Amino acid sequence: MVAICHDDSGISNDPEVRIKVARKIIERAADHGIPAVDVVLDPVVMPVGADNESGRAVFEVIRREHEELGVNTVCGASNVSFGLPERRQLNASFLSMMVGCGLTAAIVNPLHEEVMSAIAGAEVLAGRDNMCMRWIKRSRSKREKT
Repeated sequence: MVAICHDDSGISNDPEVRIKVARKIIERAADHGIPAVDVVLDPVVMPVGADNESGRAVFEVIRREHEELGVNTVCGASNVSFGLPERRQLNASFLSMMVGCGLTAAIVNPLHEEVMSAIAGAEVLAGRDNMCMRWIKRSRSKREKT
């Protein structure tokens, strides 16, 4: 089950409110026999160009969903850079930081090399790429194409 962390009052920029909504989602899912391990939460990424605090807010929400609730998470990564120049570079930085906070999945364009490279590097540094094997395979594949 994939659920978005907002309720009837809308999308709050307060991490505490979003975590409260996340807890409610997990409780409602359990009421219907869906265990927390089968819940994937989307914290709702808002554009930083519209609100400077939205990046920090979503980092805290992802970290807390990962550490306190133990659920998987997903986000629409490019939402963060909406309306700004050089979006791919900003998205790559954002995703690296999100992986560090515990993000487990992202909706991205796999053709954006800088984004995919940032994700791969973040997974290595976060200890999610056992023995760096995906990184090595990726590097070899890139060399073979040249």
